[in-house]
Amino acid sequence: MSKRGLPANLRLRHDLHFVEQLASRTGAPIGRMIPIDRLDLNLEQPRVEIGDLSDLVASIREKGILEPLLVRPKGDGRFMIISGERRYRAALIVGLREVPCIEMDVDDQAVAEINLIENLQRKDLTPFEEAQGFKMLVERFGYTHEEIARKIGKSRSSVTETLALAEMPEEIKELCRRADIQSKSVLLQIARLRDVEQMRALIERIRREGLRRDDVRRQKRAAQKRPRPFVYRYRAAEFRLEVRFKKAEVTPGEVAECLRRVAEEIERAV
Repeated sequence: MSKRGLPANLRLRHDLHFVEQLASRTGAPIGRMIPIDRLDLNLEQPRVEIGDLSDLVASIREKGILEPLLVRPKGDGRFMIISGERRYRAALIVGLREVPCIEMDVDDQAVAEINLIENLQRKDLTPFEEAQGFKMLVERFGYTHEEIARKIGKSRSSVTETLALAEMPEEIKELCRRADIQSKSVLLQIARLRDVEQMRALIERIRREGLRRDDVRRQKRAAQKRPRPFVYRYRAAEFRLEVRFKKAEVTPGEVAECLRRVAEEIERAV
């Protein structure tokens, strides 16, 4: 494999990608080889984990860089990397002198959009990371659920479900992380509960008992079938009275005893 970053029998290529749509706003992207010492990292990009590069380094040594880096000209003969930092770092380790790049003349907004979508296409994102990314696409760039689904390659219903995780209270998200709950389906069962206390209780049971998705669903259905607490209601022209008991079955004598105690409390208060 040559130090040019491409195998000798392979031409520079770049499959149809969402970036072509962004680049069409200002002009067609240009594909070419660029010396690696003329490339700079995007310092304004949010810090992300680079992860283990060993497999990527081995692949580049054997096959070269098959997917070009996306870069933007800086005006001084240098280029800022829009997408492909891992490939760039792996190429440095391999010792490549130049790498295949797609040169794009796009604005800061498009750069941020490309960075975000590329990050969402990673396979190692947690459900919460993915949910936050989808939320940014909706709120910052005005994407619809259908548009996100097309960009990321998922169904619209999957996108909608993932966005539901972004609306969970931060306290609950942190409890899920501490409990090492990584299954999206289990997280969705938590997100669908009505209040924070129910969420806390379910997370604790999952942590303590190691419940899985089907276990959570069965317990949720069982909870929904439990009898509702008994409520005694009395209406008069001047007022309306409602007494809610903790248990489902209450005798007339228990209702009378409850009302007697309430009357005694009122007499003492006045």
